[in-house]
Amino acid sequence: MDRSGIDNILEQLQATSALASGTKKTAADGETGQVDFSETLKTAIDKVNDVQQSASQLSKDFVSGESDTDLHEVMVSLQKANVSFQSMVQVRNKLVTAYQEIMNMQI
Repeated sequence: MDRSGIDNILEQLQATSALASGTKKTAADGETGQVDFSETLKTAIDKVNDVQQSASQLSKDFVSGESDTDLHEVMVSLQKANVSFQSMVQVRNKLVTAYQEIMNMQI
């Protein structure tokens, strides 16, 4: 993996960490602001979908021989898709648990 790939992954991890904490940095003034939860969740689901679509396309291209994609690249993309999907499932499970706890609270 080249250096730019590592830098990209680090940037994604930092952005995810900022989103998970509920704050984000604005580019103009560096202040933190609240993030819309539904928009953040939709964006995360869209990213997982994009990763899965990309991995699927890479594997199809590899099997058909249409591109010069190597097996290593295909396997890494499939593992990324799997990890991102499993993470999304865990977040969903936590959200369902939190919702159930809230619904069971006495008023």
